[in-house]
Amino acid sequence: MEKKSYFAMRRHQEMESGLLASDFHDFADAAKKLANHAIKLGGLGFGTTFLEWIASFAAIYLLILDRTNWKTNILTGLLIPYIFFTLPSILFNVFRGEIGNWIAFVAVILRLFFPKHFPDWLELPCALILLIAVAPSLFASTIRNNWIGDVICLVIACYLLQEHIRASGGFKKSFTEANGISNTVGIILLFVYPAWAILLDIL
Repeated sequence: MEKKSYFAMRRHQEMESGLLASDFHDFADAAKKLANHAIKLGGLGFGTTFLEWIASFAAIYLLILDRTNWKTNILTGLLIPYIFFTLPSILFNVFRGEIGNWIAFVAVILRLFFPKHFPDWLELPCALILLIAVAPSLFASTIRNNWIGDVICLVIACYLLQEHIRASGGFKKSFTEANGISNTVGIILLFVYPAWAILLDIL
């Protein structure tokens, strides 16, 4: 009788240790999967932020080119809403706060009362800061951080590209002429962030 109880206890202990080992193995697998997903999501997040910076700087680069060899006002005007939707959050929040309010206030005062001392090249940058400072939360928070803002940016990039190709005299000239290449590269970079963001929303 004692032998039977001993063997039963032994069997019970072996079953418990087996269950513990199985549970530990399942826990290790779950932790490994969680770590892999976290790394993937972290990588995607970093990639999205990096592309966001590239898109914003590409648009700013095109604005700077406007003062040298690219004189199409429609194109440069459309870069303002593009930058509004793609500007990295850290910069957007700075211009959305007191700093942006003061810059917008000084710009409006200068433009109203001292127009001769207000340079033309400041109009679009000040318009951007003014737009960021006064935009309703529907645009500043909801649409800006949504797929709708990404679609708007993609549409703007497509329009800018086809207008630039038309102004250059064709697709080939936009990649061969000295003035065309710099603008074409900048416009192509505008596609990267919205296309990537829309792809992530779909997946």
